[in-house]
Amino acid sequence: MIKILFIAMPSIHFIRWIENLENSNYKLYWFDILDRDSTDLSTSIHKFTNWKIRKRKSFKGEYLLSNNFPNLYNFVKPLLENTENEYLEYIIKTINPDIIHSFEMQSCSYPILKTMNKYPKINWIYSCWGSDLFYYRNLTAHKNKIIKVLKRVNFLITDCNRDYFIAKELNFKGQFKGVIPGGSGYELDKFSPFYIPISERKLILIKGYQHNFGRAIEVVKSIQNCLNELSRYQIVLFSTHQIVIDYVKKNNLNFTIYNHNQLSQLEVMKLMGKSLIYIGNSISDGMPNTLLESIVMGSFPIQSNPGLVSEEIIENKKNGLIINDPYNNDEIIKCILFAINNFEMVKQAAVINSEIAKNRLEYNFIKDKINNIYSSIYK
Repeated sequence: MIKILFIAMPSIHFIRWIENLENSNYKLYWFDILDRDSTDLSTSIHKFTNWKIRKRKSFKGEYLLSNNFPNLYNFVKPLLENTENEYLEYIIKTINPDIIHSFEMQSCSYPILKTMNKYPKINWIYSCWGSDLFYYRNLTAHKNKIIKVLKRVNFLITDCNRDYFIAKELNFKGQFKGVIPGGSGYELDKFSPFYIPISERKLILIKGYQHNFGRAIEVVKSIQNCLNELSRYQIVLFSTHQIVIDYVKKNNLNFTIYNHNQLSQLEVMKLMGKSLIYIGNSISDGMPNTLLESIVMGSFPIQSNPGLVSEEIIENKKNGLIINDPYNNDEIIKCILFAINNFEMVKQAAVINSEIAKNRLEYNFIKDKINNIYSSIYK
């Protein structure tokens, strides 16, 4: 039986991926690399957790050292506590895995490279998520680490075509296993009861991220400047960071807000199924999962396009609208007003996106692709 060891953080996207392997012929293991597991998985999997054991007591200034001088801290870290490399080697010696699959670069792949180089015969699959390559390749310290990881990786999975080409530019010589959504596929029948007819929808839904990459405040400011034209619509923000909540309150905007991590994925899908328009705005990303969710649920997507990824699935003014400059309030306003003033386009987009969902995002279709990745390695 093929043994697969997953290196991942406890996230909804990882959980959904693992569920595709339920009842498979693989023996599954999970190294929770952040050691924060509070996750119950329906799939049978052995979890390696509670591994961050101190070798020495914490010393005064350790936190400041780790924050301000990360390279120096990483040099002394093996003297202070178990490291990811050390514990991975323990796992390898314990279970002798056939495949190691890491999800994400910075937290899940950098820290295991030393051990992976020590065991070159173990097949390494790396799943590129979000800004892993697109953003961090522009930072010299990260670029060097990325190149070293890609040199060792045998198989690459991405959530968009763009990142495969970036990996090749960074001298990836392994085998590309295709584009698969970060959170795998969608059970369309499960979500269909929440799909309200387009003509009955009165919500405009906004992704509320405002962090390194998210730029929700620009969307809020844009809507603030055309409130009269949008008076018929309820404005809803979800996954909203506190800085956005504070801005909305300060400006007395009558918006409905769900804070970060308040809603489950099912609740987000229900919101999508009631929304006429979905808006996502960021300066860096892979293929946004929420963009795919809007396509599945018929919510007309208005989406930023960092690295030209969104246009891999959106044809502008056909099945969505592209935001070319995430900081340009005038452009965002024009996109929103264009959508609400072209209702036939919005209705037709829902039809087009329904076909995209069936042909490219359906759960069993993606599940087969995922299972075939592992089986193809040992054909």
